[in-house]
Amino acid sequence: MHICHICFVCTGNICRSPMAALVFGEHLRRAGLLDRVRVSSAGTGGWHVGDPADPRTGHVLARGGYPTDHVASRLGSDHLDADLLVAMDEGHARALRARVPDRCR
Repeated sequence: MHICHICFVCTGNICRSPMAALVFGEHLRRAGLLDRVRVSSAGTGGWHVGDPADPRTGHVLARGGYPTDHVASRLGSDHLDADLLVAMDEGHARALRARVPDRCR
């Protein structure tokens, strides 16, 4: 069975994309779908690689009952090979179009 890979993309991978990935992943877990969908996140820039999520992000996630475990990563080939790339804003969409124009709408 093919496991669908969904990747959320923002700038530094410490706020928006990890929050989206962790919330989405938790809803998939609650629905019993983690065996069918893999969720990841990445940043277009690499200056936060290895860092945890921003403390404010962690606080909001914890307050909502979502997981807070995250290690920032930079957009790489594994992320770009995802079945679905979700840009957090138009700037991220432009960055994705520049890297993989045939995969973007």
